[in-house]
Amino acid sequence: MIEIKNVTKVDATIAVPGSKSLTQRALIAAALADGTSRLVGPLASEDTNYTAEALGQMGVKIERGADVWTVYGNGGKLNTPEKEIFLGNNGTATRFLTSVAALGQGEFRIDGEKRMRERPIGPLMEALQGWGVDIKSVMGTGCPPLKINSHGISGGGTILPEGKSSQYVSSLLLVAPYAAKPASLEVQGEVLSKPYVAMTLSVMSDFGVRVDCNEEFNSFSIPQGQYQAMDYEIEGDASNASYFWAAAAITGGRITVPNVPVPSLQGDAFLMPLLARMGCEISRDGNGISLSGRDRLKCISVDMASMPDVVPTLAVVAAFAHGKTVIKNIAHLRIKECDRLSATLTELARMGAKVEEGEDFMVIHGDGGECLHGAEIETYNDHRMAMSFAVAGLRVPGVRISGEGCVAKSFPDFWERFGRLA
Repeated sequence: MIEIKNVTKVDATIAVPGSKSLTQRALIAAALADGTSRLVGPLASEDTNYTAEALGQMGVKIERGADVWTVYGNGGKLNTPEKEIFLGNNGTATRFLTSVAALGQGEFRIDGEKRMRERPIGPLMEALQGWGVDIKSVMGTGCPPLKINSHGISGGGTILPEGKSSQYVSSLLLVAPYAAKPASLEVQGEVLSKPYVAMTLSVMSDFGVRVDCNEEFNSFSIPQGQYQAMDYEIEGDASNASYFWAAAAITGGRITVPNVPVPSLQGDAFLMPLLARMGCEISRDGNGISLSGRDRLKCISVDMASMPDVVPTLAVVAAFAHGKTVIKNIAHLRIKECDRLSATLTELARMGAKVEEGEDFMVIHGDGGECLHGAEIETYNDHRMAMSFAVAGLRVPGVRISGEGCVAKSFPDFWERFGRLA
């Protein structure tokens, strides 16, 4: 357990590790490419290590240096793993590598921790079956563990029955160029977290494959092709930067994150305009972004379907604002590392905040933080919970974070960097 030190007003420049989302997408593209790629500034964390090790089980050699990872692509030719692929609670890797495994020849088994066995993957399975993939949920739950009798992907048309997780869409897109014939994908229902799909398309384009799609991201035409090896530079992680910008927001201080660019490929960078609506001042600083907080933050109403990972961050800031903040269209938070919608409100209430929970929305009644008090915060083994509530502890005495080691999933040295604010 760690107790957060109070800070009167932050004033710092803090670089963040590389984007987890970009690192995992670039790893897949580089692994399937023909030739040697260098990923510059990747995130080394529990999640990305799971991805790299799983690709290694499939025969892709990856040399992980301090600042550069060298990936020796195999042109889409995969080895059959000698043992089960275990991916912890890495939802992105589980969904991405399920499709990658379908490109192989032989039996692939994919499993994870208890929580991963509760996270749905049925819609992705249905879409892969439409491309001729023999895949099943071993326990019949529509969740891992999975068994895939791989013999490649046929291509042609398939349907993804829901777009609630953008990871399903991205998973299918990343492998589609290697299908036996040109592939097309139709997505039924609204595609949530669209910026993550846009990120996938950008990475694919950078590695040499351009996809045709409509503006709603529910109809895609993917040509046959092969990713081209390249040197790929990875932006700083906007999700992880959010905690430092939020620290400036609630203390009335200033934080510069020098390695999240403007514009950014990451949808979570759109948290900045939301903080600006609450009264903060945003400015470009070299290649990065600075945020200056204000003494009085305003409440807002916002649809955050496109940036679910920073909902807990904004919810914590809202507790220090004045008035009723409404965050809506966020039902997909319930299938993250924990039920983040319920967990965020539970822990805010534990600190004394007045909150309301709906099936797909949350309401935080802010009073400038006056009603908040110290508490032991449960993280639910969710890195985003730990880092979001660390921000609250900068203003509120006695905030203690239990299970603080869960930050290793995406930001292994978070506590060291966060400690610099004090």
